Amino acid sequence: MKAPTKTFLRAAGAGFFTLAQASLVNAQQVAPLTIEEILVTADFRSSAELEIASSVTVMTDEHIASRGAQHIEELVNAIPNVNYSAGSNRARFFQIRGIGERSQFVAPINPSVGVLIDNVDFSGAGTIATTMDVEQIEVLRGPQGTRYGANALAGLINIRSKAATEDFDAGLKLGIADYNSTTVSAFVNGALSSSVKGRLALEQHQSDGFYSNDFLGRSDNNARDELSARGKLAIELADSWQLDLTLSHVDMDNGYDSFSLDNTRTTLSDEPGFDRQQSTLFAATSSWALDSADVELIVGLADSDMDYGYDEDWAYDGIHPFGYNSTDRYARQRDTQSFELRVLSNDNSLLFDGSTQWLVGLYTLSSDENLRRDYTYLESPFFSDFAFDTLAAYAQLDTQLTDRLVLETGLRLESRKTNYVDSDASAFAPDENFWGGRVALKYALSDASLAYASVARGYKAGGFNTDGTLAPALRRFGEESLIETELGIKSSLLNETLNLKAAIFHDARRDQQVKSSAGRLRDDGSTEFIDYIGNAAEGTNRGLEIEAQWLATSQLSFTASAGLLDASFDKFINSEQQNLAGRDQAHAPNYMAHLGADYVFGRWSLSASVDAKDAFYFSDSHNIKSEAFELLNMSLRYDADRWSAQLWARNLSNQDYAVRGFFFGAFGNDPRKDYAPEPYFQFGEPRLIGVNVEFAL
Repeated sequence: MKAPTKTFLRAAGAGFFTLAQASLVNAQQVAPLTIEEILVTADFRSSAELEIASSVTVMTDEHIASRGAQHIEELVNAIPNVNYSAGSNRARFFQIRGIGERSQFVAPINPSVGVLIDNVDFSGAGTIATTMDVEQIEVLRGPQGTRYGANALAGLINIRSKAATEDFDAGLKLGIADYNSTTVSAFVNGALSSSVKGRLALEQHQSDGFYSNDFLGRSDNNARDELSARGKLAIELADSWQLDLTLSHVDMDNGYDSFSLDNTRTTLSDEPGFDRQQSTLFAATSSWALDSADVELIVGLADSDMDYGYDEDWAYDGIHPFGYNSTDRYARQRDTQSFELRVLSNDNSLLFDGSTQWLVGLYTLSSDENLRRDYTYLESPFFSDFAFDTLAAYAQLDTQLTDRLVLETGLRLESRKTNYVDSDASAFAPDENFWGGRVALKYALSDASLAYASVARGYKAGGFNTDGTLAPALRRFGEESLIETELGIKSSLLNETLNLKAAIFHDARRDQQVKSSAGRLRDDGSTEFIDYIGNAAEGTNRGLEIEAQWLATSQLSFTASAGLLDASFDKFINSEQQNLAGRDQAHAPNYMAHLGADYVFGRWSLSASVDAKDAFYFSDSHNIKSEAFELLNMSLRYDADRWSAQLWARNLSNQDYAVRGFFFGAFGNDPRKDYAPEPYFQFGEPRLIGVNVEFAL
């Protein structure tokens, strides 16, 4: 840990406890303060965060604004036991409690972490997870076996944009930051008629990125050009019938030139890559409040074009007599359609003498993903088509056993039909059946405190490997399952000025799907890199999560969180025939921590926070690790009657930290070193300072 950060942590900690003592004395003497209740919408019924019997973190629009965040990746470090992997311009894959994918190349994948954007499935396609006009981001940790099924083995990230409201409101935001970064966004909201409300939001964000290319003499090869647009309608069709519509388009036209043979932010690529995604989504939620039940129909449609490519040699033609020149490109077109019908009890339809709420539902998800790969070492382009259809039925009962004790039981049955064909004459058509569910007990310790215990089963579909010259025995892999036990407590204390949440969990992973990689030397001296997945392991993931929010005074508030994680293999032989039993799983840091403070003085507000993350392995096929790091973030804001100005900074101490790492054990990628084995790293965001000005129109 660097000295300035350590000093800040000590000072912040001392200040926290000093103010705690003062606040305990003064809590009863000042005007009543309360923490605003946050509703979590990712569950079947919207519920207060402190009433949900699972570990949940909610990042509100205030959290997003204080960091000047443009994308969810700029918030993840403050969420306990949540990590992400790069290998791209924007984070596309996330890990929760050490579980989740890190990349995708040729083979189709089944995500372990679900990503919903306004009720539309973007699991495995998180590139478009921008924060434009977002109300809140909800992270549900642990298997969502009843709620979401196969795509949420590790948990669910639910991104909800701001709803259309009746009162007229409009705004404009202008932002500038380091690396030629500019942001222009605007929104307008209000009633269109007595029964229709509408909202429209637009944003354009551009940046040169954080790498320079010495060979081309440019500093924008990792540039960002991101356009987001969203329209929403809220229509009251009748007194008991509500229809909400969302149409959104995101166009990410980003560069990708992030790996250097010298492990610096200076590259030598002669054919820089790209990381593009264009997605259009449509969501419709129709809600009926009937006499005997509430009915919801949720429709989600998405059309995405994803284009990802890179300079494989990370150099230029002629860098060395033994050098090679190669590019690799993956163009995917993915269409998804989901339909969900829910029937939920109301006060007139409770079961068992009015003690039990119930719900039943049907869910379908269809996905069709076409891939074209253009690769230097292929004689012709590679094509594949991967499609699946999922049908699931679920039910849940919430039974009030006593005045203080509630039993929640849920079950989900899911059937999936998959078809895969490619230009190499590979074909797979597996049919799989899954089950998942959850049993939880909630006990009200008081009117403001809740303790809970739960057991949940999650599952993840099997699949197949298609990359490179793999042996037939490595082509198929099966379902992974997970049994999680969680104990937790949630409390609102000090007259609702202090919220505390804590949870401990134990995950038993069986038939664990593990990604391995292998490198094979071609006859011309170049390297074939092959990624593949297999049911090669069993693992145990266990840990602790603590979060606190405290309104010390009307002017001063604190947030703090910590995640401790022990995610290790019980048994696993990797692609290098190394026995990794007892070793940590990849992208599973042993600790994450966050400490933040906000101070309001008149029209001014000051925010400061530190995010800390332990070292973690980049892969299960080698032993290269990141370094532990701490990031200091600050924001100073002035609010006038019709405008505001904000000065913000992320990674103020300008720490270098890696977000992706590779190690080529048999041979490296640098011909100047005779391809000697060595690690290579992609670095995260350096110090970034910006100014935002917002106008209320």
